Amino acid sequence: MSSTRFTNRGTLAVVALSAALLAGGLTACSSGAGSDTSPATHSAAALSSIEITDNNGTHTVTTPPQSVVALDNRTFETLSQWGVGLKAAAVSLMPSTISYTTDKSIVDIGNHREPNLEAIVAAKPDLVINGQRFTQYTDEIKSLVPDTTILDLDPRDGEPFDQELKRQTTVLGEVFGKQAEAKKLNDDLDGAIARVKKAYKPADTVMAVNTSGGEIGFIAPHVGRALGPVYDFAGLTPALQVQGSSKDHKGDDISVEAIASSNPTWILVMDRDAAISADDPSYKPASELLKNSQALAGVTAVKEGNIVTMPADTYTNESIQTYTEFLNDFAAALESRA
Repeated sequence: MSSTRFTNRGTLAVVALSAALLAGGLTACSSGAGSDTSPATHSAAALSSIEITDNNGTHTVTTPPQSVVALDNRTFETLSQWGVGLKAAAVSLMPSTISYTTDKSIVDIGNHREPNLEAIVAAKPDLVINGQRFTQYTDEIKSLVPDTTILDLDPRDGEPFDQELKRQTTVLGEVFGKQAEAKKLNDDLDGAIARVKKAYKPADTVMAVNTSGGEIGFIAPHVGRALGPVYDFAGLTPALQVQGSSKDHKGDDISVEAIASSNPTWILVMDRDAAISADDPSYKPASELLKNSQALAGVTAVKEGNIVTMPADTYTNESIQTYTEFLNDFAAALESRA
């Protein structure tokens, strides 16, 4: 059962926070922040501060922030869903499924290849949410706005990926007074994972692939881009393991014949081009590439239609919502085969 989604997806009770979610740590210094994050609705008296521990240390954050710059594409959908106003952001990096792309009041910093970091200064931010593709610019951003809090909550290597997504969501929920909403997102992810684990049979092997430029690439279990960590938190059995695998965004250079010889029961797909080249006349959807591949014609996953594709905007929107939607799609496909 092929599943390809092209749709837009559309508290923190501090005493109840688990240690797992607080791997990055946060502690309220004072209270009073409401759930309305619009700067115009807050007087100075309504502001408070909290201590946040991110990937780089502990920071005192004024909440709700009055001028926010967002650069981490894992956070865009969450911030948009919560109605967080942005002064500047990497709008060029956002897929059209994110509402900020139509807000002309947001200064576009550009994408990570040629960013206009000087534009951050003009925004006079009190908070910069950095991470993923923009992590390489952390020191430069610090030099431009030395008095600004810069948070990096990108999933850390060596930590459970699903817990890291929830850590990021939990901390942002505290910063923006969206604790209940953050808990709901975390619970939804947990529920989707539980569905997959319940329906999945460990005897069924899984292959993760990336399609880009008409080519099919191998996404390594555990370390591969986007889908690699799913093997760990969903308890999947790899159809193929390759030494020296990478996190490369195009997948590893493993032949389609090698992929076919592993004969996976399920194929999970990230269609990279669906996010960045879908309007190109030469674009071929992942489902078409896989089904029309002669080398894969005899593979169980292809013959039985056991192909599940991540949401079309995944490559530029690796949010907690993206994973929840994908895992629910995968669970539904597994359940239909039960």
